[in-house]
Amino acid sequence: MLEVICTVFFILLVIGVWIILYDTHHFVVKKYRFASPKIKKPTRMVMLSDLHNYQYGRENNELLLAIDTAAPDMIVIAGDMITAFKKEKFDHTLRFLKTLRDKYPLYYAYGNHEQKIELLKKTYGDMGERFRKGLQEAGIEPLRNGHAALPDRGIVIYGLELEHTYFQRFTKKDMTDAYLDSLLGKCDEACYNVLLAHNPDYFPEYAKWGADLVLAGHVHGGIVRVPFLGGLISPALRLFPKYDGGLYTEDNSQMALGRGIGTHSPKVRALNPAELLVIELDSADG
Repeated sequence: MLEVICTVFFILLVIGVWIILYDTHHFVVKKYRFASPKIKKPTRMVMLSDLHNYQYGRENNELLLAIDTAAPDMIVIAGDMITAFKKEKFDHTLRFLKTLRDKYPLYYAYGNHEQKIELLKKTYGDMGERFRKGLQEAGIEPLRNGHAALPDRGIVIYGLELEHTYFQRFTKKDMTDAYLDSLLGKCDEACYNVLLAHNPDYFPEYAKWGADLVLAGHVHGGIVRVPFLGGLISPALRLFPKYDGGLYTEDNSQMALGRGIGTHSPKVRALNPAELLVIELDSADG
């Protein structure tokens, strides 16, 4: 009997290790379609978040191939393309971003890691300055509580950068009704408003502000996905977070929450492969 138990345990252990190794080094392409009469022209976006300096193949050639295969009209980024670690090297990430920018229009909203390396200079030295300079040299101007209007498509893309206190652990900081207006202004309700918002926890507030579509990341799918229960833990160290990945609806707003295209601290995924999102925006109803 003991021998049978040991054999079963060993088989389960091998399967578990294989799943972790596979999910940690593999990504899937997830497609969503949204329709609105506000949209004047069908538009395809590829959404990236939470790369954290990860590479799929030399110079990220596997990821670039998947993006090129999707043939997007533009790239949108919902933050955390790098990792806020001391002495972290991000030159290859800047080269990847430049390659994307050379091929496609690119709209980049910061996450908490890009924000941290600028705010905490005593900890990270000149990392923030070097990264910002690298983006400029790549021809990328992040949407830091700014927006880009695409009138021929009937779309406005907003890049939200919350104060760092909105990323605190264990508890969720309250957000006042006027806070998003103070950062972004009021949205044009005649346009289809796409909000790049790294932190998904405030989806109800984003919906109330007027976002038609929220594109978010940050949670990494909960790192480990438990069957029937969802993602195990969020970066705020809350168990089974409400928003862990997938599609959510709040009033007239929808949110596509990516599970991240990379990993960091710990660099482990289980039953939770990384995701590249392809977003189809259609001018037709239904």
